[in-house]
Amino acid sequence: MPGPPRSGRESCLAWGCCERSDSIGRITTAGAITEYAVPTANSVPSSIAAGSDGALWFTENGGQKIGRITTAGAISEYPLPNANANPDGMAEGPDGAVWFIEQAQVGRITTSGTIVSYPLASAATDSINGMVTGPDGAVWFTERVGNAIVRVAP
Repeated sequence: MPGPPRSGRESCLAWGCCERSDSIGRITTAGAITEYAVPTANSVPSSIAAGSDGALWFTENGGQKIGRITTAGAISEYPLPNANANPDGMAEGPDGAVWFIEQAQVGRITTSGTIVSYPLASAATDSINGMVTGPDGAVWFTERVGNAIVRVAP
């Protein structure tokens, strides 16, 4: 499965994004693979993270949305306010929300679907990549072109 696999919170080995088939894939510890179609055509799911609500959250780089899939396979989608957000990179934040990368911004979505975006001052914001929550409770990501590591304190 393309895209970074993430462990779900049930008896499954991993979940992942299947960019070319516009689906979310799941593989169990027994080796069974299931793909769940994302409702939006050409959505290009690209990053996935476990949320504090027990669901998996994913970015839709082509669909300009954030998606949510339950462990039973039910999918919800949340349109982003910025039509050119191109969301990518995602991590569960220490505040229980899910954080993600947008063009020139970092976004945050609560488990109830409220989205807030935070503009970044860096000149290299079109090269944001890789997001993780650190042991200090902050959200960290890299800027490839800016050659920087950025910390966002929720």
